[in-house]
Parts: sequence; C-alpha cells; structure tokens
Amino acid sequence: MFKHIKIIFFVIISLMIYNQNSTVMAYTPNTQEEKSYIEVYEKTLPSIVSIEADIDKGTSGGTGCIILKSGVILTSSHVIENSRNIQVTTHSGKKYTAKILAILKNKNDLALIKIDTKEDLALAKFGNSDEIKVGQRVLTIGCPFGFKDTLTTGIISRIDYERNKIQTDAAINPGCSGGPLINLNGEIIGINQSIYNPDNNRSNIGIGFALPSNYAIDFINKAKQKLAATNTNTLR
Repeated sequence: MFKHIKIIFFVIISLMIYNQNSTVMAYTPNTQEEKSYIEVYEKTLPSIVSIEADIDKGTSGGTGCIILKSGVILTSSHVIENSRNIQVTTHSGKKYTAKILAILKNKNDLALIKIDTKEDLALAKFGNSDEIKVGQRVLTIGCPFGFKDTLTTGIISRIDYERNKIQTDAAINPGCSGGPLINLNGEIIGINQSIYNPDNNRSNIGIGFALPSNYAIDFINKAKQKLAATNTNTLR
C-alpha cells in the first residue's frame, strides 16, 4: 500500500515538473524602446516581401513593400531591371511570379511590380520624410544575403538634400534593396537603396542610403497617372 502511494506521488510530481517546463511564458520587453521595436516589426512585417529575379549574371535578390491590395509592390529598380523572371515571396510563404509596371531609371532606383493574388495582403504605411531628423531612431526590414524578415536598428546619420538621400547606420546589406526604412511609429520614411564601403559594397560598415518616402510617393502617383492615361487600371 505504502509502495503504491510512493509511486502515485512520484507520478504526480513528475507531471507537475513537466507541465511547468512545458509552459511557454510570454516575453515582457525590458524597456519602452524595446517594446516599440517589437511592435513596429510585428506590425510592418506582413507588408514586406522578398524578391528574386533571374538576370544574366545569376540571381538578383531584394526586398519589396506591398502598397496596394491588388498586389502592387514597391522595390528598387536595380533588383528587377533587365530580369527574365521575377519571383515574390509574401510573409505567408506563398510564391508568385511578378510583372514590371513602372521603372525610374537614371539611378533614381525605384520600380513597381505586381503579383496576381487573391491573398488578403497587408499594406505598407508611409510617413512624411520631410519631417525626419538626424539622430532619429530608425529600423529596417529586409532579406540580407537571403535571410528574409531580418530586422536591424540604427539612426538617421545624415540627410543629403543635394542627392536626395537619407544616410543611416542601420545595417543594410545585399538583399535589403527595396526594403523599408521605418520610424518608431511604424511608418516607412525611406526605401533602402545602397551601401558604401571600401570592399566593393559586399558588406555593411554603417553607411547606408535610402530614398525618401515622399520621393517614392511622388513616383507612385506619377505611375498611376501614366497608367490611367493609357487605360491601364493596374494601379488601384
């Protein structure tokens, strides 16, 4: 009898320990800033896609921001220009073939592509890049070297008004082009474009550049007008 009680007691204790170890505790951010990073990332990520394009030299990788429910995506033109095939992967993991709608050339480096989908797409939210300040905290989301859904943080290091560029020390690497530079309100204030370093732009050393969001919005509006003039109702 006593032996049976010991066995039952042992089983109960074992189950209690198992259940305690099996419980997944919700993470609590340590600071308000950390909480902001997590919230912005989780809110913005569903509107970000990864892009792979077949080019003469192999594969070009980049990132894009969904701007319309119809499947229109904003990215960098150097990611998809002169490509034979463009593959887009959404946050849900679904893959689509995209077509090019509009391209800004002469190093202005913006493009619109479109996927045909019935998927309920999340949309990127744009902020006013005229209101940004040097020293302002920013985040980026992209696919550096193919590692999709990567978050990095930094500040606005400089605003180059002459060249219409936002300089940041947030890590931007190959594969991040076309991805968003985001403020702590979750608004896209820039489209990541390029990096500068002594090793032929192979890696990040803290000097990255983004095109201002207002410049991108102007491009989108002009593309809408041009397509409307040719009776192409793609941008809706």
